[in-house]
Amino acid sequence: KMSLMDINKMFSLLQPRDDEEDSGESEELSRAVCQDDHETLARLLSQDRYKRLINRRSGWGVPSTPLRLAATRGCVRSLRLLLAHGAQVDSLDVKAQTPLFVAVSNGHGECVRLLLEAGASPAGLLEHGAEANVRARLPEWAANSVACSGPLYLAAAYGHLECFRLLLLHGADPDYNCTEQGVLAQIREPKTLLETCLRHGCHSDFIRLLIDFGANVYLPSVPTDGPRSEGLELLLQARAHPKSLLCQSRLAMRRLLKQPGRSATLGELEIPTALAKYLQHQP
Repeated sequence: KMSLMDINKMFSLLQPRDDEEDSGESEELSRAVCQDDHETLARLLSQDRYKRLINRRSGWGVPSTPLRLAATRGCVRSLRLLLAHGAQVDSLDVKAQTPLFVAVSNGHGECVRLLLEAGASPAGLLEHGAEANVRARLPEWAANSVACSGPLYLAAAYGHLECFRLLLLHGADPDYNCTEQGVLAQIREPKTLLETCLRHGCHSDFIRLLIDFGANVYLPSVPTDGPRSEGLELLLQARAHPKSLLCQSRLAMRRLLKQPGRSATLGELEIPTALAKYLQHQP
């Protein structure tokens, strides 16, 4: 014979949970994002019952927020709309990866730019205390690297030069892609980006960008045997010829404005256009 308590317990189990009640709305949001149907997405987000789910993780496999979904698929219009409606730019998924991280891994440069302009951290998952070694779907050399962590390493591993440049423009650290000493201390023998790119044959454009953005050229261990690559020649040249006063001034100015989301401030300075372009590494 069942007690009243047992009956009440069974009844409570049959009641839909909040996330189950919201699953239909979450699916509609996800569908609109996947199709990059910005008109439908705008209509949904104009209603409170949908807008309150803007940061809700849902779906099979790796549950994703609508913003992460847009960043993964490169749905620029949907991503822009979600940001305009207040989506959390650095929301984490179950792997502690940010929308910026997945946008970089898939080479969606415009999504990367929009996320960075909205204030996404260019250090990505590292500043959120995530696991330092990221191995999913990376090239073998990157998967075996003890310091393959953060969006800059990821952009180099996949050869996404424009994503790499955008991250540096928005304040990514050119040495380790991380300035948190507590995080770096957890990595045994961390390798700088310069050393990683040199040892694994990344295009010389990656080396040039790191040097231009102030990477410490004396940190990497330089291989003494074997042929010299174009990237290694760039590094040795940078060691032999210190940066000009003009370059040093640009680095100092950018260092003052290095906080994520502050790059737009450069465009607001009352300085000549040519100088503003120089500070932003524009031709």
